[in-house]
Amino acid sequence: MFRALMLEEPSAWAEPEKPEAALRQMEDDALPDGDVLVRIDHSTLNYKDALAITGAAPIVRSFPMVPGIDLAGTVEFSDRIDFPAGEKVVLTGWGIGETHWGGLAQKARVKGDWLIPLPDAFTTSRAMAIGTAGFTAMLAVLALEDHGVTPDSGEVLVTGAAGGVGSIAVCLLSKLGYRVVASTGRPAEGGYLKSLGAAEVIGRDVLDGPLRPLAKERWAGVVDSVGGTTLAHALAQTRYAGTVAACGLAQSMDLPASVAPFILRGVTLTGIASVFCPRERRLLAWKRLAADLDVEKLDALTSTIPLSDVVRTAPLFLEGRVRGRIVVDVNR
Repeated sequence: MFRALMLEEPSAWAEPEKPEAALRQMEDDALPDGDVLVRIDHSTLNYKDALAITGAAPIVRSFPMVPGIDLAGTVEFSDRIDFPAGEKVVLTGWGIGETHWGGLAQKARVKGDWLIPLPDAFTTSRAMAIGTAGFTAMLAVLALEDHGVTPDSGEVLVTGAAGGVGSIAVCLLSKLGYRVVASTGRPAEGGYLKSLGAAEVIGRDVLDGPLRPLAKERWAGVVDSVGGTTLAHALAQTRYAGTVAACGLAQSMDLPASVAPFILRGVTLTGIASVFCPRERRLLAWKRLAADLDVEKLDALTSTIPLSDVVRTAPLFLEGRVRGRIVVDVNR
C-alpha cells in the first residue's frame, strides 16, 4: 500500500471543471505501466500542478490522475539494467501528472527512459527544490549562452523573478557573472531578490503600458516566465542581436508584439520546452546545475510541506502568493 493524492473527474454537483482531490491509500497493482518502480522521497508543487489541482486549466488529460510533474526517490524494482534497485533517480516532465500518474505520491511506476540518475551534488530534497522550475531556468541560461549572450554583453532581465523559475534563474545568472535585473509585481520581494543576486529590482509596471514596436535598447538577454505584454515589452527593449528565452505564461499565452525587434535588431526569441527535452540536454543541464547553482541560496528560496498540505497550498500559486520553490515530502 502507498499514499497518493488522487484527482477524480469533477462530479455533476461540484464546482464546474474543478476536480475532486483527496489523499488515497492505493495498491501497487493500481499503478500504470512502466518498467521501473520508484519509491518517492520528495516531489514538488509547481504552477502547473496548481493549475491541475484547482482545475484552473485543463492540465490533466484523463482521470483518475495522480498530479505532480516532478519526483525524486529510490528504485524499488526495475526491468532495466541501467536503473537497478537501490539507484537514486530524478524525473521531471515527460507528461507525468498530466497523462501518466505523477510524483505527488509515495510510489510511481514509470518508463526508465524518463529517468536520470540523481546527481551526486544533490539530495532528493534539493533535486526537487530544483525540479522542473530550476531545470527550465538552466535550459534558459544555456539558450542565452548558445546565442552568444555573455556577462560582458550587458544586462539580463528576469521576469516573474520571485517565482520558481525566476528565483533560480536569478541565482544561476548572478553566480555566472551576469548583471541581473529582476522584474516582479511584488515590490515587497525586492530584498529577497537581491539576496539571490539581483543587481536591480524593477516593478512589473516598467514592462507595462502602451506597446511600441521598438523601445530604448537595454537587455542583452531575457529569461521570461510571464508571457503576454511583459514579454512584448521585453522584446521591444532587447538590444541588437540579443536573445529572449521564453519559458512561461503566468500572465498570458498571448504575445501582442510586432516583428520589428526581429527584423530591425536581429533579436532572437527562443522557446524553452522542458517536458520532452532530450536526454543528452537533460544531463548537460543537471551537470551545469550541480556546478553553477549555489545550494545555500537554493535552500533559502525553498520551503517544504507535507503531502497532506498540497491541496490547501495549490491555490496560493494562482493568487501570486508563492515565493521561490515548494518541496513536498510525500512521506509526511
